[in-house]
Amino acid sequence: MADYPILVMDNGASTIKAGYAKQPETLHVIPNCKVTRGKGEKTTFTGDQLHKLSDYAGLYYRLPFEKGYLTNWEVQKSLWDRIFNRDILKVDPTRTSLLITEPCFNFPNIQHCYDEMIFEAYEFYACCRVIAPYLCGYNNISSLFPSQTPSVTERPDCILVVDSGYSFTHIVPIVMGRPILTAVRRINIGGKLLTNHLKEVVSFRHWDMMDQTYVVNEVKETCCYVSKDFLGDLETCRRNPKDNPIVQEYVLPDFSRNSKGYVRDKKRSSRSTNDAYEDQVLRMNNERFTIPELLFHPSNIGMNQAGIPETIVESVNLTHAADLHGLFYSNIVLVGGNALFPGYKERIEQDLRVLAPSEYEVRVGMPENPITYTWYGGSNYADSPDHRNKLVTRAEYMEHGSNICLQRFGMSEDVDGMQE
Repeated sequence: MADYPILVMDNGASTIKAGYAKQPETLHVIPNCKVTRGKGEKTTFTGDQLHKLSDYAGLYYRLPFEKGYLTNWEVQKSLWDRIFNRDILKVDPTRTSLLITEPCFNFPNIQHCYDEMIFEAYEFYACCRVIAPYLCGYNNISSLFPSQTPSVTERPDCILVVDSGYSFTHIVPIVMGRPILTAVRRINIGGKLLTNHLKEVVSFRHWDMMDQTYVVNEVKETCCYVSKDFLGDLETCRRNPKDNPIVQEYVLPDFSRNSKGYVRDKKRSSRSTNDAYEDQVLRMNNERFTIPELLFHPSNIGMNQAGIPETIVESVNLTHAADLHGLFYSNIVLVGGNALFPGYKERIEQDLRVLAPSEYEVRVGMPENPITYTWYGGSNYADSPDHRNKLVTRAEYMEHGSNICLQRFGMSEDVDGMQE
């Protein structure tokens, strides 16, 4: 097999993380969408071109992913074309191997489309397709935790990945580098739902922002946090704003004086200046923590699902190997964009300590950048024998079709003895 460079592409529903293995300086994080001003507009902004916009109001998004699965291949191909051209990564597919992520429990017909696009449309020399949480285990997991246990190796035998992204939140237990698929659990809440719910809440209480997806997402990422005392914070929000440390005033962008919104300093907001009256202000009170709370209580919006801590316990119990449960609880890794909410890690740790058996140590680790952590794991994986064993060349694909991809890329559901 030729020794060609390996392109690692974490193809998420919100962003694409792409770069060459072992070359972190080539890593690009690109929005996975196309944007126009409206349905009739011809001018389109693709992925990395979004930064050229000066006005983010009333944008119409075209997304490759729907409900977590890649369904719009026309949009996805236009984004990949831009990534592969000389403006970003300058990829020659015929002399490049591709390592690409796919959703957990991807549908076979969608997997077939991946293979057709990669081998027939782009003609990549070789490809390997894996689920994103699997790659996290190829990072130095022990560096995420305080060095209390010197015997912990760089790659623990058991880890539990909580991947809370744009469409879903997946809990994936991994033993000896192999996911236990029968114990994987999904919560149908991700960043997209949180943003949409915030749009509805602020449109009902304050300003009509149903067409302001980009702006509301910025508000969510700037103002929201995970509460460690939900009822206590609700009580605080009932106070007079002057005595309420939670309330924030978010100055919405007017796209003339300021193209980005910002949180106004409380001292300034108390002054009666002309600027203060001219600003269009969104007051964020209990919205700051009730929106992320959906990750912990989906029932708040009528969903019949448990929150992240309860689902972690369910996933661990489904591994059926009681002697390994303690290892899972002590090696929990948080990745995905929702992990960036302040207080997210601490809340999961706090709730799990109550739910998990008292004899087990609960350790929750989070990388400095939970969005690119999977890509870095993929960069390490690309240099491993595991990757070389799974790789499918274009010549093999043209001879055997997608069947060889199903055989090589499939994950074994059981680790020896785990389900007995």
